[in-house]
Amino acid sequence: MIIPVRRLTAMAVLGSLLVACGGEQGAGKDSPGPKTSSPAAAAGPRAAKLPAVTPVFKRGALPKDADGDEYSEETDESEIENKTVALTFDADMTADQGRRAVRGERFDNPTLIDTLRRLKVPSTVFMTGRWAEEYPDQAREIGADPLFEVANHSYSHYAFTSKCYGLPQVAKSRMLGDVNRGLAAIRRTGARNVVPYFRFPGGCYDESALRAVAPAGVTAVQWDVVGGDAFATDAEAVAEQVLEEVRPGSVVVLHCTRSAAPVTEEAIRLIVPELRDRGYRTVKVSELMKRKR
Repeated sequence: MIIPVRRLTAMAVLGSLLVACGGEQGAGKDSPGPKTSSPAAAAGPRAAKLPAVTPVFKRGALPKDADGDEYSEETDESEIENKTVALTFDADMTADQGRRAVRGERFDNPTLIDTLRRLKVPSTVFMTGRWAEEYPDQAREIGADPLFEVANHSYSHYAFTSKCYGLPQVAKSRMLGDVNRGLAAIRRTGARNVVPYFRFPGGCYDESALRAVAPAGVTAVQWDVVGGDAFATDAEAVAEQVLEEVRPGSVVVLHCTRSAAPVTEEAIRLIVPELRDRGYRTVKVSELMKRKR
């Protein structure tokens, strides 16, 4: 099984949140889009029904026992039936990394997608619009496969708050436009299984950001388990970290970016069989959301 390895260092955890966002700064023509109104905001009566603050989803509710009572966090996991966990993968590419792609850097990971298919792992893939533009065929194929659902990770992968792991920052006036531009880029690829979820770059948000993107009509999806695969070189350490932290209803954040997360596919080959041995069922985020707290 997995060789015991203590949790990755704090720097590795921060690296996982940074999500391959290093690179040349300076937006150029690929900078976040102009101020735009949301299609939802322009929908008349529907706009009035949107929340003033974007809702945030971090993990699913625990299963309920035979009497209808929720299990507590202290419940022995061996006693919990129908344990579910969502493995999510961020397909990251910042707006200003096009030059690096031209020089041969790969921000995709088709081998990982093939492994998820082979192991039959339902997954949610959070794509930046810039990634979808760089790899439109892959975006379309992922979005056409019923095993996957595709969600929005912004267009630019720039931060929606200050001091977010070194990411360039989107101006508040452009936040909604960046979310909408990301979704539009994904849809242009022909991806069909697109869900109204949004993941903030770096996982960084505040009240102001939640209000700014609310007209997009999305749910912000965070996580409670950091996979630690960004910039990692030890697949067993990544697997150990996930398996140590996962709980029923967990959302695990991993990455679909070959250059910045090179061992993710290998880690998945360790994680998934062990989760299944422990009685877990892997699901998409949309299934976790069906179980209300």
